[in-house]
Amino acid sequence: MTTPSLTQLLAEYDRALDYTSDLAADLTPHEISWRQDENSSAIGWHLGHQPAVAHFMVRNLTAAEPSIDVELDQLMDSATEERHRGNLPEVDRLWDYRNTVAERVRFRIGNIDDGNVGAPAQLRQIAHTLLVAVINHEYQHSKWIGEVRVETHGKDLPETPTSAFLSTVEGYLMVQG
Repeated sequence: MTTPSLTQLLAEYDRALDYTSDLAADLTPHEISWRQDENSSAIGWHLGHQPAVAHFMVRNLTAAEPSIDVELDQLMDSATEERHRGNLPEVDRLWDYRNTVAERVRFRIGNIDDGNVGAPAQLRQIAHTLLVAVINHEYQHSKWIGEVRVETHGKDLPETPTSAFLSTVEGYLMVQG
């Protein structure tokens, strides 16, 4: 398998984001915030956790930029115990957060890919590993969102993304690094 370029990985990132969006697009606010119990996470938590991790990685590994939303960063951090994940923001705020993080990821990776950073060769390797991890993390949580979508809310899954860089490992879509 050919190693994807940063440009190709950004396309894979967008494909993963689109899949998550498709999984949640027709869900009601109630379905997005539904939790089996206090020791489980709602779909909405996963929708916020995916971008929180992406932004943590980008800002800590490539550029020291400020938090986008300190409150969401704390709530969506996996270190926050599940029983404290129930006070989710409105769905629109989650989508705004997701979109803003995606813009920041594209901007930072674009700068790295263009060589507009110090140590461009070193950061290009870091960016490659970072994007593979972010994409695979997106799909990891999308699988869980999909399971709740089907098993609890009785909705079909959207079409599974395909690409030359995607494979399935133990039921999870993954970009091979």
